[in-house]
Amino acid sequence: MVDLKTTSLNVRGRDEDNVPEYVVDWTVEEEKKAKRKLDLMIMPILTLGFFCLQLDRGNMANAITDNFMEDVGIDQDQFNVGQQMLSLGIVLTEIPSNMILYRVGPGKWLTLQLFLFGIVSTFQAFQHGYAAFIITRFLLGITESGFIPGGLWTLSTWYTRDETAKRVMIFYFGNQIGQASAKLLAYGILHMRGVGGKAGWFWLFALMGSFTVLSGFIFGFFLLDSFKNPHSTFLPKVSRFTERELHILQTRVLLDDPMKGKKKKKIRGDAFKRTFTDWRIWIHFLITLCNNGPQRAFDTYAPSIVTSFGFGSLISNAMASVGLWLQVPMSFAFSYVSDNYNRRGETVILGLFCHLLGYIFNRAFTDVHLRGVRYFGVVWTQIFGTFSHPLNIAWLSLTCHDSEQRALSMAGVIMGANIAGIYGAQIFRSDDKPLYRRGFSVAISVLAFGLLLAIVRYVDTLIHRRRKLRAVERESEHGEEGVVGASKT
Repeated sequence: MVDLKTTSLNVRGRDEDNVPEYVVDWTVEEEKKAKRKLDLMIMPILTLGFFCLQLDRGNMANAITDNFMEDVGIDQDQFNVGQQMLSLGIVLTEIPSNMILYRVGPGKWLTLQLFLFGIVSTFQAFQHGYAAFIITRFLLGITESGFIPGGLWTLSTWYTRDETAKRVMIFYFGNQIGQASAKLLAYGILHMRGVGGKAGWFWLFALMGSFTVLSGFIFGFFLLDSFKNPHSTFLPKVSRFTERELHILQTRVLLDDPMKGKKKKKIRGDAFKRTFTDWRIWIHFLITLCNNGPQRAFDTYAPSIVTSFGFGSLISNAMASVGLWLQVPMSFAFSYVSDNYNRRGETVILGLFCHLLGYIFNRAFTDVHLRGVRYFGVVWTQIFGTFSHPLNIAWLSLTCHDSEQRALSMAGVIMGANIAGIYGAQIFRSDDKPLYRRGFSVAISVLAFGLLLAIVRYVDTLIHRRRKLRAVERESEHGEEGVVGASKT
């Protein structure tokens, strides 16, 4: 038996004139060490950014348990419009933001974004009146737009396609932990009502927004830009990797996808056509649209729903974090199966089904008078509410053929998530509370359609694999016939 610790492999693309030859000239141990260092340089920073974004975006759900609407002077329907304006701001500027990132690099752009939406979030503490509420939510959406697809695109440039699903899920841990932490932290911070003569929600926005601004400095000092510019924005002359490590990391990515070495300075017009005329990509957009509308609505009103069970308004924030904490290990398990066993479609379908089941539970439990049973429905829905989205994104990433299409797809799928936020903001309305029977019924219908779309996309994947396998078998048979004919000759 031969034990090869150093591998030599030549890879040449289909177009011999345009795709260079890449050679594996490193040991397995060298690659593991370089990849481990990359993980420590990239993953904690991007996850921190997503954590901050979710804190700033989700604080509103906690604020409304502390008389936010009454203090500001708005009703529930006006509040829903404000949530729509947040999503609208993101949708309108998502693709332009991603195009800027593609041009200037993630190091500069994502760092600037963290400062901007941290400042806007902080100044939400001073709002009063419907107009101020609408404006601040819209500005928060504009400043946050592009951050999530920018983070996803950054991951796709540093890692191979097979490594994407796990890193995307780790990135989304920032979102999930942010959701859970926001509700738990709110339980403590909202008790500050009266400090300095201010409401508890004032301190919620002021403290967490300030934390985001401070995190912007961490981005500036530590977030690396790209293989061509492996430095942070505030320390442009400090190298985090050796030339050998950069060679290993970049070559392994190009071996996996040679097209990543052909990144243009800007996204060309034909990339838009290739992206937005591909029906498979649109299926992924629609899956996101169906999953995230109900999820956004439920995340906003979960503390209020728990309060309606008879629990105190502040303790409800802490109780509404339980399912979100349980979601973290569950999502890691789904990600592990998706990544290690290449079960992209199956994990998305199962996740969507469990999410759908949560709303079926909640709708059925409106006729049950045991608050523990009804609380179980809330916890179940939170456990399975979010992670189908990043799994779907990883599946989408593998559907793309080049970096331009991937960048636009990442922007498009996050646009879909925020368009979902526009309609999702109106699922739970004042004339339907406190049981929200109509809201849960709407969510069931939307998620059922999303589940059907995921099944259609999965069946298409199976058909494509079988066709590819048959083509390989035919080529193999023709090759054998050629060898036999030559031997007879």
